[in-house]
Amino acid sequence: MDFELDDDQRELQAAAADILTKECPPAYLRGVVEGDHEAEDLWTTLCGLDWPGLAIPEEDGGLGTTAVESAIVVEELGYVGDPTPFLATTTQFAPLVRRCATAAQRKRLLGAVVAGGSGTVAIADHTGAWDPGAPPIGATRSGDGWTLSGSASFVVDGDRAEEIAVVARADTGPEVFIVPAAEVTTERATSFDPALHVATVTFDGVTVDDDHRLGGDDVAAGVAAALDEATIGLATHMAGSCRRGLDMALEYVREREQFGVPIGSFQAVKHKAVDMYVAVERAGALALFAALTVAEDDDRRSVAASMAKAAAGDAQRIVVEHAIQLFGGIGFTWENDLHLYLRRAKAGELLFGGAAEHRARVARAVQASGGLEHWNDERGAASA
Repeated sequence: MDFELDDDQRELQAAAADILTKECPPAYLRGVVEGDHEAEDLWTTLCGLDWPGLAIPEEDGGLGTTAVESAIVVEELGYVGDPTPFLATTTQFAPLVRRCATAAQRKRLLGAVVAGGSGTVAIADHTGAWDPGAPPIGATRSGDGWTLSGSASFVVDGDRAEEIAVVARADTGPEVFIVPAAEVTTERATSFDPALHVATVTFDGVTVDDDHRLGGDDVAAGVAAALDEATIGLATHMAGSCRRGLDMALEYVREREQFGVPIGSFQAVKHKAVDMYVAVERAGALALFAALTVAEDDDRRSVAASMAKAAAGDAQRIVVEHAIQLFGGIGFTWENDLHLYLRRAKAGELLFGGAAEHRARVARAVQASGGLEHWNDERGAASA
C-alpha cells in the first residue's frame, strides 16, 4: 500500500486549497452563519469543478478516481468550513447508492449527483446511535410498494438534500429506500456549528414503490461498508477543520507580542503548539490511510475508519482547548474567526460516534482478529 500522494494528487490538493481560499474565505462563511446568504453559489462552483463526481465510477457518469482523491478535497473543504451539502452527498449518500443499488439505479442516482443533485442518509436514532441492524425507520409491504414509519435524527443536510437514502428495518432484513425530500417532514435542529445543517426527518405515512428500493445483492454488507465510508469522510473533514485551527493559532502566536517578543517564543506556548501539531498530523494520516483502504478494497476498512474517527475526535479536543487558550480572551468572542472552524470540528465529534466509541470498536475488532500483532503482520499496517 503506497502511503504517499502522487504528483496528480498533490496537484489536486494544491488546486483545491487555492480555489477554496478564494471561494470560501472567512467573510463568506460568516455570512452564511449569520444568515446573510445561503451557499448555493459555492455549491454551483463545486459542481462545476466536477468534485462531487470524483469517486463515482465512470460508467455511472463520474470521473472514476478513488476515495483518496475525494478525501483530499473533503479535507480542504473541512479546512474552510464548507457550508454546502458536499459532505453528506459525496461521503454518505453516494457510497450507500454505489454499494447497495443495481447498475441501473446507480447510473440514475449517481448521475444526478454528478449533475449537481444532493443527497443524504437517514439512519441514526434520537440518541445519535446508528445500528444497521436496528435502524429507527420501519418498512412494511403495502400493496406493490412499501410504507415507511418512524423518524431519523441527526441527518446531515436532511433539511435541504434533494434525495434521502433511508436505511430501514423490514421482515426481510435491512432495506434501503430513496425518498424524495418533498415527501418527508423535516425539522432543522440547532447545531453547535450554525453552518452545518442537521435535521430530524420523519417518514410516517410515506409510501414508496419498488423502484425506490435499492436492489443490490447484499444490502446489509453494503450498508456496513457505506457507513465506514461516511465515518471516514467525516473524520477527514474534521482533520481539515483542526488543521485550520492549528494554522490560525500558529499565525497568531507568531504575531502577538508580550514583553517585546512574540508569544510563540515562550516554552509553554511551544508545548501547546506541538501537542496540536502531533494530534492534527495523526488525524490526517489516519484519515488518508482509511481512504486508501477504501480505494484498494482492503478488509481493514472498518478498523481504519474507527481509528481515523477516534484520532479526529482527539485532535478536535486538543486543538479546541489549546487554540482558544493561545488566542486569549479574543478566542472566545464571536467576532474572532477561530470559532467558525473549531465549531465544525467539535460538531463532527458528535456525529457517527465519538472518539471513545470508535476506540472501543477498534479494540473489539483487534481482539476478534487475534490481537494487534496479528493484524499488523497479516496486512502490513505497521509499515504504513
